[in-house]
Amino acid sequence: MWDSAGTLRLLHVIPSYFPAVRYGGLTSASHGLASALARRGNEVHVYTTTVDGSTDLQVPHGVPVQQDGVAVSYFPSPMLRRLYWSPNLALEMRRTITTFDAVHVHSTYLWPTWAAARIAERFVVPYIVSPHGMLVRRLIQGKNRWVKTAWINLVERRSLRRAWAVHVTSDAEAGEVAAMGFKPQRVCKVWHGVDWSSEFPALAAGPFAGLPRPYALFLGRINWEKGLDRLIAAWNHVPDLHLVIAGNDEGGYLPRLQELVRAGNGSDRIHFVGPASNEHKWALLSAAEMFLLPSYSENFGCVVAEAMAMARPVVVTPEVGISEVVRDAGAGLVAGGSPELLAAAVRSLHADPTLRQDMGDRGRRAALERLSWDAVAADMEALYAAAAERYSATRH
Repeated sequence: MWDSAGTLRLLHVIPSYFPAVRYGGLTSASHGLASALARRGNEVHVYTTTVDGSTDLQVPHGVPVQQDGVAVSYFPSPMLRRLYWSPNLALEMRRTITTFDAVHVHSTYLWPTWAAARIAERFVVPYIVSPHGMLVRRLIQGKNRWVKTAWINLVERRSLRRAWAVHVTSDAEAGEVAAMGFKPQRVCKVWHGVDWSSEFPALAAGPFAGLPRPYALFLGRINWEKGLDRLIAAWNHVPDLHLVIAGNDEGGYLPRLQELVRAGNGSDRIHFVGPASNEHKWALLSAAEMFLLPSYSENFGCVVAEAMAMARPVVVTPEVGISEVVRDAGAGLVAGGSPELLAAAVRSLHADPTLRQDMGDRGRRAALERLSWDAVAADMEALYAAAAERYSATRH
């Protein structure tokens, strides 16, 4: 086990993991953190499921697969797939958990995170919980309200109370945890990191060839949380700029948005282009005039950090966790969520190329200095080490 002079042996438990990229920020953030921790010399393991939407990842089961220095073990979910139920994952945890210095549990409302918290508690191994923005009142009061409320009362309150720490990525997320009455031992804020590419195909050479210019870009999961309804309404007040909406349709929300486009007066300037691969998203970002994320709720906003790293100015709503970084760095505009206010922010950036350049440059500097995965991993490593040291002292 760990001592103050040694490296850490860490276990991350995540319902789904790379290459299940359909799950957006959770997948990219957990992989970015795990691989950065491994680069720092730690021994990093991930236990996850094979679930990839309605299909399964084509990977070996229960055998560590090396991905960017991380040993990833995938376990099948034979039933109750919406909860990611995987008895083999729990069996492996019970067999190996005492060999780890700390356990990092990602997500809430799902079986693997519940199982990991209970097993860690039973074997007296410190665990940290990252809710990844799922403990937000507005989201709980929306879809599956009563199921989520029951799960919180029966499961999550205990998991958060017994955790060594709850990891949040923004002041807004910390506020939500407090407002919901959770009483964790400690709440620690560490931002998400960002990876970006300096090599990507030209936009004209990929599946998005022919997109009209100039355009503003939304890139992410297409669901109600992202505020796309108010962004589409804003385009009634943006007369001379195209809007490109790229992403995976979640829960069949796309037809509702398409109907809103048809009902407005900017339908010829709004383009739904479908999902973007990791390779081609960089081309979309590079060619965009600005990036937009008008979410109703967003614990951080990894794609905003990616846009900043690509020197794109951004427009976000205050409910987006990374808005504090955007504001402090001068990397874009934080606008109220009404269509009129969003439109005014977009128009002001569109009309001023010098302002766009300055904000893009400041955003890139902030991403390099404050949001690199190596910097984030160093902060998380300190958190794990403190937990391991405290528990090691308790055992002895």
